[in-house]
Amino acid sequence: MNAALSALREAWLAEEREAFSGWDFSHIADRIVEDSPPWDYLGMAQALMPSSASMLDVDTGGGERLLDLRDHWPAKVVASEGYPPNVAVARERLTPFGVEVVEMDANSPRYDGLSDNQFDLVINRHGAFNAAELTRILTRGGVFLTQQVHGLSTLDLLAHFAATSKFPDATYENATEKQRSAGLQITGGADWTGAFVVRDVGALVYYLKALPWLVPDFSVETHFVELLALQQWLEGGEQLVFGKRLYWLEARAT
Repeated sequence: MNAALSALREAWLAEEREAFSGWDFSHIADRIVEDSPPWDYLGMAQALMPSSASMLDVDTGGGERLLDLRDHWPAKVVASEGYPPNVAVARERLTPFGVEVVEMDANSPRYDGLSDNQFDLVINRHGAFNAAELTRILTRGGVFLTQQVHGLSTLDLLAHFAATSKFPDATYENATEKQRSAGLQITGGADWTGAFVVRDVGALVYYLKALPWLVPDFSVETHFVELLALQQWLEGGEQLVFGKRLYWLEARAT
């Protein structure tokens, strides 16, 4: 391996080793750029808070997005998180503000520790959820708001690494049907496709290590050839643009 390739490999390995916690991608800010959808999830969540006395943030990560809304929180705020390292981060960040952080798998058939009709508002950004449990824990008239990465998002990027979506059924249509089947009334939602632009391959290394379900067993060593092909495209003047899909959904307990 020549000196230039060795230097590139070492730079990518450094990105692979870079620490990641919570749901904080500030390390690669402006290095991977995504189109913004035509809705504002945080704005929609904020608008629902004044009419809510209690709120749950499901799969809060490290509490980053929840803290963005702190000036608008209702009287009682609970957050849940299922990934143990993130639970510790979320508790460190949120407990000083009076938020209870519950360790909970949002795919679980039963949300242990959460009471029936406990929350006027449940929010969820890019996390799992159980529609039947949402119906149980929401008050009558309570609202569930979620923004999700579509299960068929970035398929073109995954294909470059011979990977496929792990969640192909995670679609707007299926989520809507699950909510209806659980007894919730759909009050809003939309499906959207935009661009996901990778400006340097090192940032992509960091991104794929942070989201290990995208390309199973990803590493610089195992996927060096594929990474090098992307680097050559960039050096040849091509942009690395892939398709990103999101959807949002709002449902109300009746």
